[in-house]
Amino acid sequence: MDWLQALILGLVQGLTEFLPVSSSGHLAIGKALLGVAPTEDLVFEVTVHAATVLATIVVFRKEIWKLLCGLFKFKYNDETDYIAKICVSMIPVFLVGVFLKDKVEAAFGSLLVVGIALIVTAILLTLSDWMSARKAAVAESEYRNGISFWQALVIGIGQAFAVIPGLSRSGTTISTGLICGVNRRNMAQFSFLMVLVPILGEAFLDIVSGEMAASSVGFLPLAVGFLAAFVSGLFACKVMIALVRKAQLKWFGLYCALAGIAVLIFLA
Repeated sequence: MDWLQALILGLVQGLTEFLPVSSSGHLAIGKALLGVAPTEDLVFEVTVHAATVLATIVVFRKEIWKLLCGLFKFKYNDETDYIAKICVSMIPVFLVGVFLKDKVEAAFGSLLVVGIALIVTAILLTLSDWMSARKAAVAESEYRNGISFWQALVIGIGQAFAVIPGLSRSGTTISTGLICGVNRRNMAQFSFLMVLVPILGEAFLDIVSGEMAASSVGFLPLAVGFLAAFVSGLFACKVMIALVRKAQLKWFGLYCALAGIAVLIFLA
């Protein structure tokens, strides 16, 4: 991978991370179109995901600061309740990272997996639109912070499945939350905040374990990809989050279905 390919892929990551269309799937498709050979590690993917997570931190800095201030009051309040539910949501993806990391890395080299997963994403998005319309009468105040612990766990299970490339993380978590009855506005914020620790933790472990230095991707492509994803992520984050909150997800589902079918036709 050269720096120009890394630049394009970083832009793809930054612009698709905040839409329910699977940034990891688009990275795999982008690599195939650019002629980038699949690598034996996920260092580039983790690096550009970390960049968009940092963009998320910048955009949600006030909300994150409020949560941290509430946490250090050392009493159970709305902020500690919200953080506790985020921690519950991280349990499934933590287990996947510990026990199934090698299988996940192998899936990133398969366009067949991407094509099928994009179609599954389309089904989830369409189903969540229909289910959320039926559950529109659910009171937002039914649970503290608009979400319960069991809903947080189910959403976390959705995030764990979304490590499969082509299965949109934001699309899966938002769809799962809506199907469970979580308000769309609450779900959009929870979806983007719940990924902060897992992605940054994975990046930290790669650095500590030496995988970053031993990666087949050079330092310059990693740096260029990181900067491209961070800058494009900053540009896209607020617009995309507002779009996800207001737009009907079935239109993103239609796009995912067409993209998935196109990948399968390409492979055939």
